[in-house]
Amino acid sequence: MKIGIISDTHGYLDPQVFQYFEPCDEIWHAGDIGDIDVVEDLAAFKPLRAVHGNIDGPEIRRHYPQDQLFDCDGLRVWITHIAGLPPRYTPAILTRLRQTSFDLLVCGHSHILRVLRDKQHPPLLYINPGAAGQHGIHHVRTILRLGIEGGQLSNMEAIELGLRGR
Repeated sequence: MKIGIISDTHGYLDPQVFQYFEPCDEIWHAGDIGDIDVVEDLAAFKPLRAVHGNIDGPEIRRHYPQDQLFDCDGLRVWITHIAGLPPRYTPAILTRLRQTSFDLLVCGHSHILRVLRDKQHPPLLYINPGAAGQHGIHHVRTILRLGIEGGQLSNMEAIELGLRGR
């Protein structure tokens, strides 16, 4: 499986995303979608898993949950929008991590691209693709692309889409 990961579009979907996600089997959107057209365009392009974020209104919340929990080619995946940062997760994240083991925690919200191994909750890998939209504190718009095969990650790529506002 090849996965494209995006977050914090805030209503803006850069056309470059389609080029970079062309080889992907699925797209995962970690919230703050901003406009239903964003997820409709992504879902028309590739199979989509998405969660709503704190800025998303009722229409997006009706279609996309707060959390997605699923298995992907041997990895247990959790997508949510607000997770905090290892090891200082939000209380809801900590509660669930104490109950269940996950391989990948994919989130957004901070607008900061980060990939970290959580040493307190092995084998958890924390993934935040940064922000792909035009609004927020980030300077460079980013997305991620990675492979998953037989429970192993491969070929993770951080992709810069350009400066915010350009």
